[in-house]
Amino acid sequence: MHHTQIAQRVFNTPLMVDPAKALAFLAGLGPRITGGEISVEGFETSVVDQAAATRPARASLFGDGLTHGDEPESGHPFAVVDGIAVIEIAGTLVHRGAWIGQSSGLTSYEGIAAQLQAAVSDPAIRGIALDIDSFGGEVAGAFDLADRIRAARAQKPVQAFVAEHALSAGYALASQAERIILPRTGAVGSIGVLAIHSDRSAALDREGVAVTLIHAGAHKVDANPYAPLPEAVRDRIQRELEVVRFFFAETVAAGRGSRLTHAAALATEAAVYRGAGAVAAGLADEVSDPVTAFRTFAAALRGTTASPRKDPLMSNSPVDAQIQTPPAATADAPPLQAAPVASPTPAPAPTPARAPEQTPSPASAGAPSEAAPTPEAIRAEAAEVAQVCAQAARLGVQIDAADAVSRGLKPEALRARVLADLAARGDAAGILATAPAALAKESPLIAAAKKSAAAPR
Repeated sequence: MHHTQIAQRVFNTPLMVDPAKALAFLAGLGPRITGGEISVEGFETSVVDQAAATRPARASLFGDGLTHGDEPESGHPFAVVDGIAVIEIAGTLVHRGAWIGQSSGLTSYEGIAAQLQAAVSDPAIRGIALDIDSFGGEVAGAFDLADRIRAARAQKPVQAFVAEHALSAGYALASQAERIILPRTGAVGSIGVLAIHSDRSAALDREGVAVTLIHAGAHKVDANPYAPLPEAVRDRIQRELEVVRFFFAETVAAGRGSRLTHAAALATEAAVYRGAGAVAAGLADEVSDPVTAFRTFAAALRGTTASPRKDPLMSNSPVDAQIQTPPAATADAPPLQAAPVASPTPAPAPTPARAPEQTPSPASAGAPSEAAPTPEAIRAEAAEVAQVCAQAARLGVQIDAADAVSRGLKPEALRARVLADLAARGDAAGILATAPAALAKESPLIAAAKKSAAAPR
């Protein structure tokens, strides 16, 4: 192995990587690089987290026998499943690499960029799925690639499917997608930066080895591994890391918009959020198993409704994320205001056109048939359905969003159903009195309920 090259990429350089992954790396390869045992100062990470960081890379979830796709050998630099380019972002992320895709547990930013460009340029590709399972990697190149992903989603739909980790640099890339979907055990976040300094002076003293560095320039040998780290050098590195963290939060905010602002990203203090807690904090949009979410994405791009096989133990709608209880806030993970689970694309007015088997809404019954809706309109309507279902859940009315989308139910039909349910339970005004003030102000469902309650009887 090229231990010198590895050491240059690990020590004394900013990294956006989960600390558990860094510790696992040092425990495994550190002795080979340094020639002795390594002790780590400044990190407190559990043995369980370190073990999780060493899990091997997994195969793509989406190109299985249930959904046939083209292999990369067919001419694409990525897997193609149902007209969707599946770009895998897995393992440790590095700036440069003479490969496309993953190699020896590494994925290069330039390889991802090449796949992204090919997917955007190919007219046969309807959308892009980022298949993410990464604890992060190098700072160099990460923000430029994030900008490319954000630009790509202006040309084709881009969604991020987390299975199971999108941490640090991995989250910087995921945050640029239109939507982030993660399983109930999935982890996202770690919006922070770290640097590792190796001090070999004590080991060299024990071995009777003296190293003399002859240099020109006062800072030429700053943070060298043959002496303890001076406080002045430590402070300078700390300031540099704070600047990079600012850029990190700025990049996340550019991708997430109002769902996770720059200030909110900084306020996470590099905490990791899981499942419903990630949705509540605005770091993700939906809790679902990746395969079910991918099929829904593919169905929307085809202009048809999805018929996924739902595992009863899995959630596949934002409603489930809303009704779960987020983890308690800690000193390291301050509570954030929950962001609405919605598509960043504004939902247009519902179209009266629908397939014959769909259930017509009361507002559009008897409307003349028109041309089939565009994929963009279908995606927007599905997002509006999910938002209505989430709003209904806050009022105690449970509606399966995936089932509503698969049946072709319209948002106005769902709102009428919720109002009917509330009316059957009792006085709608009493229900409104218990609703949060912020929800009543922004929710069209609440506005409709108010109107119903005020109507003469």
